[in-house]
Amino acid sequence: MKKILAFSAAAASVMAISAPAHAARDYVWAAGSSTVFPFATRVAENYAKKTGKKAPKVESLGTGGGIKLFCGGVGDAYPDIANASRPMKKSEFDACAAKGVKDIVAIKIGFDGIVVATDKDGADYNFKTEHLYLGLAANVLRQGKFVPNPYQTWDEIGSGLPGNRINVYGPPPTSGTRDAFVELAIEAGARKFPTAEELRSNNEKKFKEVVDPLRKDGWVDAGENDNAIVGTLTKTPGSLGVFGWSYLEENMDKIKGAAVNGVKPSSSTIADGSYPLSRSLYIYVKKAHIGVTQGLQEYLNEFVSDAATGRGGYLQSRGLIPLPAGQHAGQQGVAEKLTPMARPAA
Repeated sequence: MKKILAFSAAAASVMAISAPAHAARDYVWAAGSSTVFPFATRVAENYAKKTGKKAPKVESLGTGGGIKLFCGGVGDAYPDIANASRPMKKSEFDACAAKGVKDIVAIKIGFDGIVVATDKDGADYNFKTEHLYLGLAANVLRQGKFVPNPYQTWDEIGSGLPGNRINVYGPPPTSGTRDAFVELAIEAGARKFPTAEELRSNNEKKFKEVVDPLRKDGWVDAGENDNAIVGTLTKTPGSLGVFGWSYLEENMDKIKGAAVNGVKPSSSTIADGSYPLSRSLYIYVKKAHIGVTQGLQEYLNEFVSDAATGRGGYLQSRGLIPLPAGQHAGQQGVAEKLTPMARPAA
C-alpha cells in the first residue's frame, strides 16, 4: 500500500510538472499595434457571434509594448497574441525565449500603408522622402554635417511645399507605425544624401543613432489612439498626422493623404508596393497557449479565414490590404500546422 501511495504521489508530481503552468483563461487576449487593433477587434466580434464564446480582449499598446507584454512569460497573466505592424526583432525574439516563450507562430495578415494626412480643406502636399527626413529628423545634414534641425516651415525644405509650420502629430516610440515610418520615410530620406549613405555603409548603428531620433519641436507624440490624431487634424489648421491607411480610408470626408515620391496612398498602390510607405501587418501567437486558452485556435482560424483576411473579406472593408491569394493560402497553412517562426536575422 505504501508503494502504491508513493507511486501515486510521484505520478502526481510528474503530472504537475508536465501540465500547463497556468489555468485556462475563458477568453483570448491580444495586445499590441494600434494599426492592427481595429482588425483584431472586428475578428473578435465575428468570432464571438459565431461561437457564442466571450469576445477576445484586444488592447492597443503599440507594437513594442504588446510584444514586451507578450514576451513576459507563459500563462494566463500574459497575452496569447501580440499584434504587430512590423516584424518581430531578433532582440524581442530572444527576450521571449529568455522568459520561456518559445514556438511562436507568426502570421502575416495583410498590408497597410503609413499615411501623412491633413485636413480635407488644407493645402496639398507632395513630399519626397528626403523632405520628410529634413522636416522631422532631430539632426539633419547641412553643408555635409549633421546639425540640429533648423527648419520651421515646409517651404524652407522644398520650394513646391506649402508654407505651413512644421507641426506633425504621430505615434510614440512604442508604436510599430513609428518604427516603420522612421525606416521607410526618415532613414530612406536620409539615404538620398551621399554623406548619410556613406555613414550607413560604414557604421549602420551610428547612422541610426544620428538619423532616427525625431525632433521635439515639430513632431508631437500623440499616443496610440489614431482616431484622436484624426480629430486633431480637423481642429488644428495646417497640422499633419501620421497613422495607418485604414484611418484615412474611414475618414476621407474629413482628411486627405499626401503624395510621397509622386504616389498617393490607395489600396492598389499599397498592395503593389509603389507607395513608398507600405508595410506588412502581423499577429504572433503562443503555441503553448493553443488548447489551453479557450477559443484561441478558433480565433486564429477566424483571423486567417477567407471571410476575414481573404480578398473581398470583411477586413478589407475596414482598410486592410489583402495578401495575394497564394500568400494568404500559405498563412492559412501556417495557422493550421502551427509552424513556429525562425529566429529573426535582425
